[in-house]
Amino acid sequence: MASLSSLFDPELLRRYDTPGPRYTSYPTAPQFSPGFDEADLRGMAAISNGDPIPRPLSLYLHIPFCTSPCFYCGCNRIITRDTARGAAYLTRLYREVAMVSGLFDRDRDVEQVHFGGGTPNFLTPSQIAEAMDVLRRHFSFTAPSRLDCSIELDPRFISPDDVGELAKAGFNRASLGVQDFDPDVQRAVNRIQSVEQTLAIIDACRTHGLQSVNVDLIYGLPKQSLAGFSRTLDITLQARPDRLAIYSYAHLPSMFRPQQRINADELPSPEVKLGLLQCAIDKLGEAGYVYIGMDHFALPDDSLAEAQRRGGLHRNFMGYTTHAESDLVGLGVSAISHIGPSFSQNPRDLGSWEQAIDQGHLPVWRGMRLDEDDVIRADVIQQLMCHGTLDYRELGRRHVIDFTTYFADAMERLRPLQDDGLVVLDHDGLRTTSRGRPLLRIIAMCFDRYLPTAAASTPRFSRTV
Repeated sequence: MASLSSLFDPELLRRYDTPGPRYTSYPTAPQFSPGFDEADLRGMAAISNGDPIPRPLSLYLHIPFCTSPCFYCGCNRIITRDTARGAAYLTRLYREVAMVSGLFDRDRDVEQVHFGGGTPNFLTPSQIAEAMDVLRRHFSFTAPSRLDCSIELDPRFISPDDVGELAKAGFNRASLGVQDFDPDVQRAVNRIQSVEQTLAIIDACRTHGLQSVNVDLIYGLPKQSLAGFSRTLDITLQARPDRLAIYSYAHLPSMFRPQQRINADELPSPEVKLGLLQCAIDKLGEAGYVYIGMDHFALPDDSLAEAQRRGGLHRNFMGYTTHAESDLVGLGVSAISHIGPSFSQNPRDLGSWEQAIDQGHLPVWRGMRLDEDDVIRADVIQQLMCHGTLDYRELGRRHVIDFTTYFADAMERLRPLQDDGLVVLDHDGLRTTSRGRPLLRIIAMCFDRYLPTAAASTPRFSRTV
């Protein structure tokens, strides 16, 4: 794509800026129930082991600790400067690894590992390398040339030499949190981070042979201006990261306590926020990035862009990924697993997770076994979020349904979106237009049977723009 400018239609974006799921899963996490327990997880793992062709595994490890709070953050994290807590956490995490790994046949190769947080580099490089060694002892890893091993990094608390140690441990991808380089914005969100230390870590990732570097930015933060965010984008694009995530700040102080420390009067107006988004889209287009979906962009030769072109892109709790055929195994506090047609989540509070591990139980807090309708809709929403198209005949063949009859209600909900130019509907399928691509969530919501119930309860979702 030579230009991304066609993605930006301010009138449409303003009109469709309503709360909605991000669809890292379907059904979404609010539908998970405590009725799904440890026995259910064991049963689903056993069923998945029986697949004629062994499905590979993706491992997600949640490291919840941060040394200071970023006021915008909605992640599950624990603020502490006591590094001994990291060692104690790993001791229990290794017990969980031992228990969970026993659920899966050893012919199921691990093809992807991701350390998320929190701040994974709250741990020392040697602790992270030790955790990788534990995983290798308990799971069967694919060949190093095929393994995606990624980690989220806070550039404020890691050195270039540390990056070298992570590369030796097997990490070949890194995601760096930046958000904004403007000093006034950084002070407003309690994240002081220099350009120099950030660029030094990007350079170190390349020096030590990491295949891909992602940078996270946020638009809509307090005190952001068009001039300041434009400068942040210019600095970031000069570093030429392989991927960029441009997130919209979701101000939900009733759900995320740290956000209560943000002065709502300092947030940009809706018009300014849209201007920040347009600035990002224009600059990324000029720099040659392609739109992956949602808030993700990548260089044309990046594996995400290649996976999208060949139809192999996938979306899960780690975001967009190239590993569409794997089962996701979540480890650590709050982590979510997706095993076959099921989801399960560990406790969100550290004490409950620790208690389950100490008692020798798989720490399952809640989950869900998908019924046939859930599986069908999950497939449809996955196709929309990753590729923006639906082939009615192919989906009908895959699920033994007449697509337009089965989704008659959804087709009616799509008509106004077609009238507004977000989608093109014909006899054979659905195609998202360039104007509709930034609003994939809105299109996917037409197929979500739980949304009316979710909308009637306390708002749980961020806004779509």
